Amino acid sequence: MMQSKKILLVDDDTDLLELLSIRLTAAGYETVRADSAEAAINYLDISRPHLVISDMQMSGMDGMALFEHIHRHIPTLPVIILTAFGTIPDAVAATQRGIFGYLTKPYNPKILLNQVERAMDLVSVADTLPSKAPVLTWRKAIITRSALMEDLLAKVDRVAQGDASVLLSGESGVGKELFARAIHQASRRCDQPFVTINCAAIPEQLLESELFGHARGAFTGAVREHKGLFQLAEGGSLFLDEIGDMPLLLQAKLLHALQERVIRPVGSTQSIPIDVRIISATHKDLKSEIQAGNFREDLYYRLFVVGLVIPSLAQRSEDVFLLANHFLRVFAEKHHKDISGFSPEAISFLQASSWPGNIRQLMNVVEQSVVMSAVPLISSELVRDTMHKDEEQMISFEEARRQFERDYLVKVLKMTAGNVTQAARLAKRNRTEFYKLLQRHQLDFTLYKSLQEKV
Repeated sequence: MMQSKKILLVDDDTDLLELLSIRLTAAGYETVRADSAEAAINYLDISRPHLVISDMQMSGMDGMALFEHIHRHIPTLPVIILTAFGTIPDAVAATQRGIFGYLTKPYNPKILLNQVERAMDLVSVADTLPSKAPVLTWRKAIITRSALMEDLLAKVDRVAQGDASVLLSGESGVGKELFARAIHQASRRCDQPFVTINCAAIPEQLLESELFGHARGAFTGAVREHKGLFQLAEGGSLFLDEIGDMPLLLQAKLLHALQERVIRPVGSTQSIPIDVRIISATHKDLKSEIQAGNFREDLYYRLFVVGLVIPSLAQRSEDVFLLANHFLRVFAEKHHKDISGFSPEAISFLQASSWPGNIRQLMNVVEQSVVMSAVPLISSELVRDTMHKDEEQMISFEEARRQFERDYLVKVLKMTAGNVTQAARLAKRNRTEFYKLLQRHQLDFTLYKSLQEKV
């Protein structure tokens, strides 16, 4: 069954509002009524129709002011204006400003319905097919009832239809990889690979090989040819997370790959053509990084063909309880716990929290609460205690990076039983640089030599 399209009708004349509603309902549309522009804005804060039809002359905010508000905040939402005082120059001026339709009263019902049908053609393909479930697979992992998020998802749906590079920005923990996957799943590339890499989590010397691959014998230890992530993502999408942390030298090589649509593996003289869509993400302000000399401006504009900002959890607070309940069900099943829900006080506390770690923090707090709860209903005291511990555990990005680097060094020292020459080769660093890294992390390589004796 075709899902009915929702139209928001705005007019301070209740009789005309009723007549318009009857005609559109008879044509198969669902209508919602607002007797003022202010009431319409309040409705748009909590829900999204497919179309707005508004009278021009109303007490308080008029129809044009309402359109300006919608155009600023929901640019994808079409608006039709009805007026008793329209002229051809007025209609031309209105359409130039972005109004979809401009009709004078008394309007011709056939012309109005024709305008409505044309406006509905702008609606996302996902809203026009008979069965929504298969189409909406791409967004099923994104749980929301936020109007702000629905606007973003509408943009995702449109962006996904092309191949333009997309730059996702937002605070840490907002779900940038989730949105990258959604873009891929909604695109024509959905049956091809979706490959991810965190540019901040891999040492500079390894990152080039990971991205572009390397030829056999390219360096010590390269005993066979290695395909990079660009090749593995052929025909699909490559997600470059934390792109703001990519070293400048590699930024130049990435720019060349995007411009020429070819890559050259490390140690190879042969260029390989690529067909990959690039989706990147960062929590940094890349314009500030450009000014500081840490990021190439030309690469920025290659990546920022389309930019999407993912709202923080604080900006979509109406989703907190929705997400908390979802995570509760997931983790109760995972940990085999009989948990039925949150106490009213716990719910209030969850919704009042600022969530600086965003969805990642909420998920962690819920999982800890599920694991620690000894009763079916999670109490506010347990949530508060878990939240306090979680905030204590939050570390800075630099600290996380330092921990990763130290763990990596320990790993290669164990693998080589403290042989610095071999460890440096594995890390693709020269011995001097490797010694400096060991000193920075206060690691004594001689302690690992005893491992060889025990083997």
